[in-house]
Amino acid sequence: MAEIVNLKQARKEKARRERETEADANRRRFGRTRAEKQSDKDAEERARKSHEHHELDPDKD
Repeated sequence: MAEIVNLKQARKEKARRERETEADANRRRFGRTRAEKQSDKDAEERARKSHEHHELDPDKD
């Protein structure tokens, strides 16, 4: 025999799970220290400069 499910409770539980998923994503995105943000920014800058350094110069023949 199938289990009886209260649809109101099921909707609330689904909404609760979705809010928790969004909150977790926001914690990862915004919940970082200034040092972590600066470290990521510096690494991104190093990667960009490295990439620019290895580009071929189209002006040279």
